[in-house]
Amino acid sequence: MPTDIPISPPSLRPPSGLLLGSTQEVLGAVPYLVGFHPSDSLVVIGLRGRPPRSRLHLTVRWDLPLADPGLDGLVPLFAQERVAQVIVVGYGPGTLVTPAVDPAVALFRRAGITLLDALRVEDGRYWSYVCSRTDCCPVDGTPYDREAGVVAARATVHGLVALPDRRTLERSLDPVGGSTRSAMRRATARVTKELRDRLAASDDPGGFAAEFVAEGVARVRSAVAVHASGGRLDDEEAARLGLALAVIRVRDEAWALVADDAHDAHLGLWRDLTRRLEPRFVPPAACLLAVVAWCRGDSALAGVALTRACDVDPGYSMANLLTHALRHMLSPQVLRDRMPSPEELDREMGSPRMAWLLPVIALLGEPEASGG
Repeated sequence: MPTDIPISPPSLRPPSGLLLGSTQEVLGAVPYLVGFHPSDSLVVIGLRGRPPRSRLHLTVRWDLPLADPGLDGLVPLFAQERVAQVIVVGYGPGTLVTPAVDPAVALFRRAGITLLDALRVEDGRYWSYVCSRTDCCPVDGTPYDREAGVVAARATVHGLVALPDRRTLERSLDPVGGSTRSAMRRATARVTKELRDRLAASDDPGGFAAEFVAEGVARVRSAVAVHASGGRLDDEEAARLGLALAVIRVRDEAWALVADDAHDAHLGLWRDLTRRLEPRFVPPAACLLAVVAWCRGDSALAGVALTRACDVDPGYSMANLLTHALRHMLSPQVLRDRMPSPEELDREMGSPRMAWLLPVIALLGEPEASGG
């Protein structure tokens, strides 16, 4: 799997107060729309409606140079989202940016999408590809303030953050270390030993599976409630939930809840578990974090979370499904509409069986990782 998911957001729920009235404001807004100050990037901003009622609707970012599938999915995406106007911004030297901006501009013109501007940004200055007037677009570029401005203040009020760069975003999901990691490792050892003992003592596999799944579903709902009230799971609760999420029915309970309500409780819970769980338990939590981020319009965070999942298990099917959706610029509404409710999951999957617990049992047999 690639180490980066280059699309970010699409942001389908932009803050209504973030209005862009000038080139300076557009460039001031981009870092808040993608979550970090971009470099070596192509950013396309899509707007709905017509002036003066145009409104920011989505933002898409790629790393440069472009890699497959490139720009191919933009026109269908914009048609689906009723995007009528676009602004193209490339970050980096001309030798890197121009080969990406030129086909993007040609693509939008062929599709009948209004191009408001196409810009290149480097070292605090910008150039326009569509303006040749030296009085407003000098040859040596126009300076702008990448940190300050009205847009930055408005974005901060709306809770948007612009990290210094993508690496800072990646580090925000780094595993916890030191005494926190040691404590989590001890809690995981206690919880896994307890489950091994319970399995060994059980003489009713079907009954044990039903009990474990019911406990797991309850743990998911309880954990969301804890975070909704401003709390945080202790180490043993986190370890137990990490174990339970290895069961697809339990993980999908969480997925269904996220699809219904991608609010801050889900974001905080799955971000915390992605960082705190022992590595082999991370993929389900990281994928759930990716779903929350994607539904909230933050595909940069979603991409980093999916990378964490695939680093542990490159074959994890949920991670690969979400990666495909992001790379092909699908709206999160597509999967949200197809995600069954908990009641439908019960009807479709039937009664719990011991086979459901095989992924958990496989994790029980893996040794604890060493190090801090």
